Amino acid sequence: MSKPLDITSVKEVGLYVKDLDRSKAFYHDLLGFPVISHVPNRHVFFRAGDTVLLCFIAETTKKDQLIGHYAEGKQHIAFEAKEGEYEAWKDFLKANDIELLKEITWGNGKLSVYFEDPDGHMLEVIENKLWGF
Repeated sequence: MSKPLDITSVKEVGLYVKDLDRSKAFYHDLLGFPVISHVPNRHVFFRAGDTVLLCFIAETTKKDQLIGHYAEGKQHIAFEAKEGEYEAWKDFLKANDIELLKEITWGNGKLSVYFEDPDGHMLEVIENKLWGF
């Protein structure tokens, strides 16, 4: 068997939410992610660095004829802070009354902090190069 082709990145990450306006207020208005697309009662998409964050209404997308995807329950995404901006992210979240649930120092000495979005999804801000790249 030959080696598979290389993947350059995970380009899209999806969350399933209950209220698109609430998600837009959190991810765009508060966190500053630019909106790429917004279709009422279906989805709102954001640019998050080099990745696209897709927020879908699961009840709508699970009925899609084309793909039909959805998820239930608490989902997780980690956002990597730019070099030297990790502490500023923590300060920003606290200043905006977002509860920091837990901070972890990983085996390589890098830090990450966990918090939730309005739908209860577990979000994380990680220090630059936590994974070594």
